Amino acid sequence: MNLKKISLAVAAAVFGVTSLGATAPAMAEDTQFIPLLTYRTGPYAPNGIPVANAYVDYLKLLNERDGGINGVKISYEECETEYKPDRGVECYERLKGKGSTGASVFFPLSTGITYALIERATKDKIPLHTMGYGRADASVGSVFPYVFTFPSTYWSAAYGTISHIADQEGGFDKLKGKKIAFVYIDVAYGREPLPVLEALAEKHGFELHPFPVAAPGLEQRSTWLQLGRRLKPDYAVMWGWGVMNATAIKEAAAVRFPMDKFVGVWWSGAEQDVLPAGEAAHNYKAGAFHAPGDDAPVFKDLREHLYSKGKGTGDESQVGWVLYNRGLVHVAYVVEAIRTAMDKYGNKPLTGEQIQWGFENLNLKQEQIDKLGLTGLIQPLQITCDNHEGNGKLLIQQWDAKEKKWKVASDWITADAEMVRPLYEASAMQYAKEKGITPRDCSKVE
Repeated sequence: MNLKKISLAVAAAVFGVTSLGATAPAMAEDTQFIPLLTYRTGPYAPNGIPVANAYVDYLKLLNERDGGINGVKISYEECETEYKPDRGVECYERLKGKGSTGASVFFPLSTGITYALIERATKDKIPLHTMGYGRADASVGSVFPYVFTFPSTYWSAAYGTISHIADQEGGFDKLKGKKIAFVYIDVAYGREPLPVLEALAEKHGFELHPFPVAAPGLEQRSTWLQLGRRLKPDYAVMWGWGVMNATAIKEAAAVRFPMDKFVGVWWSGAEQDVLPAGEAAHNYKAGAFHAPGDDAPVFKDLREHLYSKGKGTGDESQVGWVLYNRGLVHVAYVVEAIRTAMDKYGNKPLTGEQIQWGFENLNLKQEQIDKLGLTGLIQPLQITCDNHEGNGKLLIQQWDAKEKKWKVASDWITADAEMVRPLYEASAMQYAKEKGITPRDCSKVE
């Protein structure tokens, strides 16, 4: 058995990877079809599986408990991407025309797949919801009418992470002369936050030292020897995924880098990332755009309507884990955009073009969050024609290796719109120029 197969076997044993897919309900003409691009196989399977399980669980819950969305039953189908852009495109083309009204929306769960689908989905008038991944500049809805990035982007995450570091030091003015290492997986996702990090370094006078890591990230010894013994930065920031995260934490511990000075992005802050490192991961931090844990009322409903009846999709012990919550929040946002569209077009299966209106008019207030049983998990947000991100909020969570749980370690941090928004617009307008796109006039959009 080779190293890759051994790694997957160990991951399966540790994280309950017991199935390669979930059974979809029979598709009827009067259902709202939601395609699910997932990865339950390949090197990133341990991270993709709990997200996929949550997608399916939430849709099952709505059908079981509520009869669907406003009484319209939901149908869905998973398509395995293995986190590969070419497979993602194949899945998109296979699923986009299914259902009586076609695909409602795609959420690729991959920055690479997102890049590959933006032009296709826009042409086909099918929304993409790229929650916490993809192109940050797609927050500019006048240029990207069918791409929605809420509740936050990598650029907002970069600002929020540096803001937290500044808070630890006593303010942004205290960052001058500090060394911050940026360890990132060398793919589109890992490179996404560089423009904001570079702008922040220039503005606040800290030294930014990038350390690209070849995917999947198993080979990091030399990186951490250089970082920990030669550079000796004041802080390290990580944009990793999958096995890279646990490897980085172990290597950081080996060079005695202080974990409370090590902050990962939200894709580097799950149980799958810290449990393999054991006690060495204690006090490691990561960003998040939703809370950890299973305190929200929706988890009681999931156990009552699904798991107590043997209808749960995966390992019940992982319900409430970070990546399970990530998938739950992701599909809940999608459902609320569809529900918003139904307010205008009626309680019936809707087209992607109609659902795009729902996304662009989504106004998720605390009252609705409470009604959905998501209290404490997410924050209110409002989307508009030109702002497809919302408020870009972030919180910091910290791993307690003794209790084996994530704990919230900050208040909600709101991205500095005066800094981030101009970067979005400059990048989006450059994209529009390259693609020959005339931006919409949002003052004339309903």
